[in-house]
Amino acid sequence: MADKDEDSMTGAYVTAGEDYKRDMNYVTTRITADGRDGFAVEPGRYRLVVSRACPWANRAIIVRRLLGLEDVLSMGVAGPTHDARSWTFDLDPDGRDPVLGYERLQEAYFALDPDYPRGITVPAIVDVTTGKLVTNDFDQLTRDLSGEWTAYQREGAPDLFPADLHDEQESVMRRVFTEVNNGVYRCGFAGSQETYEAAYERLWTAMDWLEDRLATRRYLMGERITEADVRLFTTLVRFDPVYHGHFKCNRNKLTEMPNLWAYARDLFQTPGFGDTVDFDHIKAHYYVVHADINPTRIVPAGPSLDNWLEPHGRDGLPTDTWGSGGTAPGPVAEAERVDPAHTPLR
Repeated sequence: MADKDEDSMTGAYVTAGEDYKRDMNYVTTRITADGRDGFAVEPGRYRLVVSRACPWANRAIIVRRLLGLEDVLSMGVAGPTHDARSWTFDLDPDGRDPVLGYERLQEAYFALDPDYPRGITVPAIVDVTTGKLVTNDFDQLTRDLSGEWTAYQREGAPDLFPADLHDEQESVMRRVFTEVNNGVYRCGFAGSQETYEAAYERLWTAMDWLEDRLATRRYLMGERITEADVRLFTTLVRFDPVYHGHFKCNRNKLTEMPNLWAYARDLFQTPGFGDTVDFDHIKAHYYVVHADINPTRIVPAGPSLDNWLEPHGRDGLPTDTWGSGGTAPGPVAEAERVDPAHTPLR
């Protein structure tokens, strides 16, 4: 495959002498209420394929859960590691997704295009009726779950893109993506000392900005949870277990940044966030798949996870967590629970 996306294949992730550039060419077909791209929102027709290891897929898992779409959009979970061909359904009986019947996510991509030339990425939405990939555009995918699937969202579902915050939220999410979500990869996959140090400086400039921003705001946009929080959380929850050491983002740990660490714990303890996180899958993916960075493929035993449940102390900040009329999601369905051995939540 031509693509080197870190969530699509094993092999060489670092190009000597070069900085890391994410391939942002995705299948951009949309599933909409009016079906204008040929794919209308329809309960039971589509399957969201994810890996709990992947931060981009993790955001889709969180949004689906916050909006209460579990009964209308099924979810297939690939294992945390993969080979050069594809993510695989090795967690399922007989190594096949029980709905799609596939052993590899690659099969859905090739059903769409037998000569599909790019990486096999998650999250992906597959049309169950045809077995073909519909979209793997991780940015637009969660926007559409919020904006196009409204007829099937649970009562009390939060508005993750409030109109009154639109411009500021887009600006914040853009900076979070370029400097933090992608910034850790820019450090980890840097091909020279010079490109690494430039990436490191950019990352920590943004982390300091976030530390300051969260001093007076409970959430990134103020009193209520938005998708901006979802997008930042999936990087923060991986920071100390993976990015600090594996990606050399080691100026300090997340636990040493008072506001960001309290904010991350606050979200982790909020229904819909921490209950989607599988720390064992996260560590297995990064330390095993990125063999050119970690050639021994030894997975660290730490860090300890119990501190994720310590009081966060952010209750005193102005708060309207779910927005007007919003409520927390209910308990996780038994079939979608994270293995209790892989999380401090019990």
